[in-house]
Amino acid sequence: MKIIQSPRFVKEINTILSFIAQDSKTRARTFKDELLMQSKDLANMPFRFRKSITSDNDNVRDFIFKGYVIPFLIQDDTITVLGIYKENEWKS
Repeated sequence: MKIIQSPRFVKEINTILSFIAQDSKTRARTFKDELLMQSKDLANMPFRFRKSITSDNDNVRDFIFKGYVIPFLIQDDTITVLGIYKENEWKS
C-alpha cells in the first residue's frame, strides 16, 4: 500500500515539530524519525487500528503515537494520513 500525507497533516506535524524544537531540536528530530518509522506499519494490516472516533466511515482509522491521534483513510491500495492531534483538539 502507498502512504500519502495530506496537506493538513504536513501543516499540523510541522507545527508540532516546531513547538518541540523550541525546547530541543534533537527531541524534535527523534519524534519525527520515530513517527516515520512506526507509520510505515500502517501499510501492514491497516484495519487492525481502531475505528476513528472522529468519523462514521469504517475506512477511517486512528493510529496512536506518543499521545497523538493520527487519523488515516484507507482507500483501495492507498492510505491517506489526514492529520495529527492531541486528545480532543482536532476537528474533521
